[in-house]
Amino acid sequence: QVQLVESGGGLVQAGDSLRLSCAASGRTFNSYAMGWFRQAPGKEREFVAAINWSGGSTYYSDSVKGRFTISRDNAKNTVYLQMNSLKPEDTAVYYCAARSWMKTATALEEYDYWGRGTQVTVSS
Repeated sequence: QVQLVESGGGLVQAGDSLRLSCAASGRTFNSYAMGWFRQAPGKEREFVAAINWSGGSTYYSDSVKGRFTISRDNAKNTVYLQMNSLKPEDTAVYYCAARSWMKTATALEEYDYWGRGTQVTVSS
């Protein structure tokens, strides 16, 4: 079992930056690939970014590529999402997810554990 707790969300203005963190429980964190997803009101949850077990491979959705950076610190059991140049359309609840496999994935159903989410609101 893995428990995930997100933090770092908030209300910011367009163009600002935020860094989200996701703290994971358990001693096998470095055997999980990790992902960030988001869900805006009235929309389906969508993939944002993913990172493999070592941090050596990352993948991003086209909508955030070049603005967001996913990283992980296996010594701290934490994965991060650095979000720069935020836009109002980035407003959503952001969820951290863990996959019981070392490689990255973009589909929701490929992730086994989910956090409860953290709200990010970007005003124009």
